[in-house]
Amino acid sequence: MAHVTADWNPLGEVFYRKIELYSMSWQDVDLSMYKVAAASYGGPVALIRDDTKIVRASTTKPIIYIFSSSGKEISVIRWNSGHVIHIDWSSNGDLLCVQEDGSVLVYDIFGNFKRTFSMGNEAKETKVMECKVFLSHSGTGLAVLTNSYRYFVVNNVEEPRLRRMADVPGLSTPPTCWAVISEDRQSRILLAKESDLYLLDHGGQYSQLTPPMTVEVNSFIEMSVSFNHKFLALFTDSGLLWIGSADLQKRYCEFNTKCPSRPKQLVWCGAGAIVGYWENLLLMVGPDKDWVKYNMDSAVHLVPEIDGLRIIGKYTHDFLQKVPQMVELIFKIGSMAPGAMLYEASREFQKGSQKADEYIRMIKERLQEAVEQCIVAAGAEHEPNTQRLLLRAASFGKCFLSDMRPEPFVNMCQMLRVLNAVRDYRIGMPLTYQQLQNLTLSVLIDRLIFRHEWCLAIRICKYLKMPETEGESRILAHWACYKVQQKHQDDEEIARAIQSKLGDTPGISYSEIAAKASEHGKTELAIRLLDFEPKAAEQVPLLMRMNRDEVALTKAIESGDTDLVYTVLLHLKETMTLGDFLMTIRKSPVAQSLWMQFCREQNKEMLTDLHNQNDDFMEFANDKVTNSYEETRLDARLSALYEAVDNFNKAKNSQDSNIKAKGEFYAKQTEEQVKLMRYQKRLEEELQRPYLDLSLHDTMYELLLQRNTKLCETLRKEFKVPDKRFWWLKIEALAEIGDWPELDRFSKNKKSPVGYEPFVEACMKHQNRFEASKYVPRVSPENKVRMFIKVGDLKQAAITAFQQKSDADLVVVLKKCGQDRALQEEIQTMRSQLAAKR
Repeated sequence: MAHVTADWNPLGEVFYRKIELYSMSWQDVDLSMYKVAAASYGGPVALIRDDTKIVRASTTKPIIYIFSSSGKEISVIRWNSGHVIHIDWSSNGDLLCVQEDGSVLVYDIFGNFKRTFSMGNEAKETKVMECKVFLSHSGTGLAVLTNSYRYFVVNNVEEPRLRRMADVPGLSTPPTCWAVISEDRQSRILLAKESDLYLLDHGGQYSQLTPPMTVEVNSFIEMSVSFNHKFLALFTDSGLLWIGSADLQKRYCEFNTKCPSRPKQLVWCGAGAIVGYWENLLLMVGPDKDWVKYNMDSAVHLVPEIDGLRIIGKYTHDFLQKVPQMVELIFKIGSMAPGAMLYEASREFQKGSQKADEYIRMIKERLQEAVEQCIVAAGAEHEPNTQRLLLRAASFGKCFLSDMRPEPFVNMCQMLRVLNAVRDYRIGMPLTYQQLQNLTLSVLIDRLIFRHEWCLAIRICKYLKMPETEGESRILAHWACYKVQQKHQDDEEIARAIQSKLGDTPGISYSEIAAKASEHGKTELAIRLLDFEPKAAEQVPLLMRMNRDEVALTKAIESGDTDLVYTVLLHLKETMTLGDFLMTIRKSPVAQSLWMQFCREQNKEMLTDLHNQNDDFMEFANDKVTNSYEETRLDARLSALYEAVDNFNKAKNSQDSNIKAKGEFYAKQTEEQVKLMRYQKRLEEELQRPYLDLSLHDTMYELLLQRNTKLCETLRKEFKVPDKRFWWLKIEALAEIGDWPELDRFSKNKKSPVGYEPFVEACMKHQNRFEASKYVPRVSPENKVRMFIKVGDLKQAAITAFQQKSDADLVVVLKKCGQDRALQEEIQTMRSQLAAKR
């Protein structure tokens, strides 16, 4: 155990350790000559020459170098824009380059430009003096101090919304130091004006704060806010270090460093200690005035983490952290904790010593606690050998427990394999278990994707059995989007490679990959990739954006989705001339048919033009007939109908016998309609009543109702109305106006072609039983019984049924008798007589 505790340093009642993460791969990098930006959570490191420390040649353009945490070069950005005053990383892994004019240029880890935004006109005009990047409630924030001594803040660089902070009265010189405190979903500026502290917010309010101090302060020259924004450290020009709460209400300690010079960096190590960096010296101070000193052999850069502090140097990359509680319990000299006993038991067991049994007996009642301690301690260790020893101890202890769940042990083994894989110097992401829990696995996968470590990301997803749509599919889609941007490969070769790799993997959208290819000017590759997309609704919009309208129309038709076809047709209508549009849809019968259906409801004028262009005389004539009824003037309506007749006659010349027959019939009917409309017009002029737009039947009926019998007769002869139809019409009309004598004369005029049942029914319809009774005797024998029943003469109905020897009719009459017992008995007698005769 001695080797585990060899690098432990006590700080009061706790221990801190410095672990070497990597031997840096970069060559001869003197960090003192660079501005350094290192991303948290084991992120990359960016370097740019510090122009305050070198003499810049007028022809030299700065270069930004991007390395992994192990010093492996990732990319280089040859700067060709304005003067860079600050660089830092966002939580999404983007490099933020802040220029003197307030412009912020955003690059990815490979040096590809993504976007830019500005910190406002005032920053542009007065220039930016200082800048700080911070972690806000909504993402990565950015705060700048202009040469007019005003602060501007953006809380989320992904959606930049500029906020001006309150002004400090009398601030005519730069503040001696300042920091951003983000808490309660609000970002505020804490600045020091010599010995005065001010807290500014974006609402225009400021407050002057006085921290509880035991000595008089001349000037605060440096300050630092902890990673969780709960603690604050202030450094004075006399070398006094004050540690307290971020709201300055609590003081934890005041420590005299005896060094009045301003530290190069003042950074928190987790939340339990503050570290100051001077030339070749690190001083760590705890809240109880305890301190530890580390000597540095070269310039370093400090990177705060949630559970410690990364120290990036010329030769090594170290991690300074408080020794985790479980690790301390197990490895601390003389520890009697259950985990320590189990660890010793496991070591003795490996040696084949009987002492293992003694150790197990000592912690028999707390064995499960011991196993849990070893599992947690394994997660806190960086060295795989130490992890293995602790997990082996946990596994040994589990053998004596029958009811312990295996999930904690299995999960820890899985997480450690993932952590060890990403910690490898070729990947260079020195995450701790606590950092991974805070970052989450999905974000880790995203970061591997952004670094183009697709193979490792897929292996992790498969190992952890993540759903394909969240893991492998998403990674492969990102790989494919990167693949289509390659310029040194043939498009067909790229398409085949993507298809062979992706296949039918669920969750993959080929349309998104094709869209990326289109963005980079590879239209043919995009079209080729769209052939692999199974959803037409994803194919068609992109094809239209690429101006491949005819291909889009073909794909939409093949899909069978009419809404999709209409989308393409309307797009074509807007982007093409009318002639080109009509010629395009003529090539596709389905598209033309759907467009005609659309025009039938939305644009009848274009529908008519289409039929005329296609020499479709039948449909063109039908359009004219339909359109005629939208005309308000009779002469215009008649003109449209005449034109329809001409086209129906042209349709008679068709080779199709069906169309020929229809054309002949429709032409005749249209001519008849024209003749009727002219007759109706004359009737309106003569009788001063509306007749236009009535059918022939309704016109005749109206004339009969007005007792214009002669005009009705003329109309009947003119249009050759059949006798049966005319008799029905006249019977109904005479009954409706109650002209019973005329109805009687009409019935005797000649033999009725419709029989006399209509007379009976018309009279009964208008509740005239007396008149109806006149016509019943003249009804045909088979309907007499029914008609007698209809007029209510049940006795005569029974007699008629008896005379016709119809027992069935007698039964019907019997059911209608109700309470008339005499008639019932008479009908029963009739039925008996009929039965006897059989």
